[in-house]
Amino acid sequence: MDGGSQKMIEFRHVWVERQGRQILADVNFEVDRGEFVYLLGPTGAGKSTVLNLILYEEPPIRGNVFVGDYDSATIEERDIPFLRRRVGVIFQDYKLLRDRTVFENVSIGLEVIGQRPSAIKRRTLELLSELDLIHRRTSYPESLSGGEQQRVAIARALVNEPAVLLADEPMANQDPESTERAMEILADVNGRGTAIVMATHDSALVGRFSRRTLYLRGGRLESSGVDVQV
Repeated sequence: MDGGSQKMIEFRHVWVERQGRQILADVNFEVDRGEFVYLLGPTGAGKSTVLNLILYEEPPIRGNVFVGDYDSATIEERDIPFLRRRVGVIFQDYKLLRDRTVFENVSIGLEVIGQRPSAIKRRTLELLSELDLIHRRTSYPESLSGGEQQRVAIARALVNEPAVLLADEPMANQDPESTERAMEILADVNGRGTAIVMATHDSALVGRFSRRTLYLRGGRLESSGVDVQV
């Protein structure tokens, strides 16, 4: 996962079909280490499928998906959990565990890989402090504002210090202030070397926070660049 190549992610002639329906058609792109890329397109364009492929949740029917040193065509099933430990994910609905506190929601990623309790506590508190959540560490998700839930989801995705961060519509249903704060956090994370791929249908967000943009429509990559016309 941490080889010498500049590429962190590469899609090479990737096709996906489900039940006879074409989902992705001959998709090709690269994301370098430490790059921030938007995956822009309308609902049903194939954005979530691209994220699933990066996580190796499903294989393409043709083509290759490379993540670090891994290749979708040759990766062993037993190696997929190791890849996923280096890929953080922020889901649209956050998927926070309602019966766990903020601290427990963030720390669980370190618990499952067997980190020492002292290391878990140190890293979790460090992140909660950084994201202005330290005062909420014993709170449960239902008592948090939407912006706070969003930041807990970001903290959980970052706790393993991932090489890649995937974000699936993370700004949906957020007020402008929460969106601004979250984008500042993600820009800081990206500045420290984490590659970020953010799926969104919000062209206004892309216009405000300009980054390289891949535009998907109907499962095809139509354009790529900083000033994508949508």
